[in-house]
Amino acid sequence: MTQFDSAPIGTEPAAQPVGMDAALKIEGEALPLSQRGHGRREEPPDLTEMPSRKTALPAKFWLACWGLVVVVLIASFGLFGPEMAFPTTVSRTEVETENGGTLVLEKTVREVIGGAIDDAVDWVTREAAWLFDGLSSAVAYSLVAIEDVLKWVPWPTVVVALSLFAFAVGRWRLLAFTLFALLFVGFMDLWENTIDTIALMVVAVVIAVTVGLPLGVLASRNRVADNLMRPILDGMQTMPSFVYLLPGILFFGLGKPAGIFATIIYAVPPVIRLTNLGIRQVSAEAVEAAHAFGTTPFQLLTKVQIPMALPTIMAGINQTTMMALAMVTIASMVAAGGLGDNVLRALQKNQPGNGAIAGLAIVFLAIIIDRLTQSVAQEQQHRRSAG
Repeated sequence: MTQFDSAPIGTEPAAQPVGMDAALKIEGEALPLSQRGHGRREEPPDLTEMPSRKTALPAKFWLACWGLVVVVLIASFGLFGPEMAFPTTVSRTEVETENGGTLVLEKTVREVIGGAIDDAVDWVTREAAWLFDGLSSAVAYSLVAIEDVLKWVPWPTVVVALSLFAFAVGRWRLLAFTLFALLFVGFMDLWENTIDTIALMVVAVVIAVTVGLPLGVLASRNRVADNLMRPILDGMQTMPSFVYLLPGILFFGLGKPAGIFATIIYAVPPVIRLTNLGIRQVSAEAVEAAHAFGTTPFQLLTKVQIPMALPTIMAGINQTTMMALAMVTIASMVAAGGLGDNVLRALQKNQPGNGAIAGLAIVFLAIIIDRLTQSVAQEQQHRRSAG
């Protein structure tokens, strides 16, 4: 008669070792649990090493804060009264006038800082005049060359070429819109101003992309550089666009170089940010595989990271182009020329009709450039995925 061993009622049978644990027990080498198969058994994480959640501040703290606010309020009313002003006066000088009176001259913090900035700008303009003159001459030469070439080509050739290009990348809808927009610009007598705007934008975008791409690559590969660039780019993107005209005028004077300088500063942040983002988003598996094949850092960048981040980089170039077109229009205020000149004159002479026509020409130009660049980027992405 077969006998079965049974555990006492109310107790569970001890777990028998299986697999590698059983082999270790048989060989007399039972290891601690932390050293056994990491894929099957692991020790629970130490809760003391896990990041603790931010605890709520006690009610006594908030009571003390409100008490401090009330004390400061009472003290301010008692010492200075309502409508208290900031103490901005740095120095006060009394000057006697010819009629025996006294004139009080005050110097504020803003005047002191503003004077220091003015002196610094004057020094830079004086000492680096050779640099600014050289940049102005190079930019002016490039602009004149592009404008001469575009104006030398007969307008039917330009219209047909752009229409065929639009059909190649966007088919019939883009072809119809491009043809209509170009004919609208031409018959409204805005063709030459449109060419001037395109030349300004091309020079600004080329310089912005030439400067922005290396900076974006540097930010993606160096955390210190990324931390330094981020607040600068935030400030560049939040500052009003009219402010960028001021350094252009100070360093280059009135004219097209000043407008291009302001346009570059305004339009360069998107290509830097999206280049940085695109390279950082490349999958770690692709980077590890490239390292496994022994690629150098330069080969990794040019053959893996940039090709895989190309859609994001192209989006950054597209945004830089759109922002450059917007800023080139505003740059007409510093005599940069182009379609912005028509809008500015219409505003000055209170001619809403001419302003609306010039505004539509700018909108049509922006749509054409946006659709063409997006279509080219999508076509390249399809070719890469198919190949």
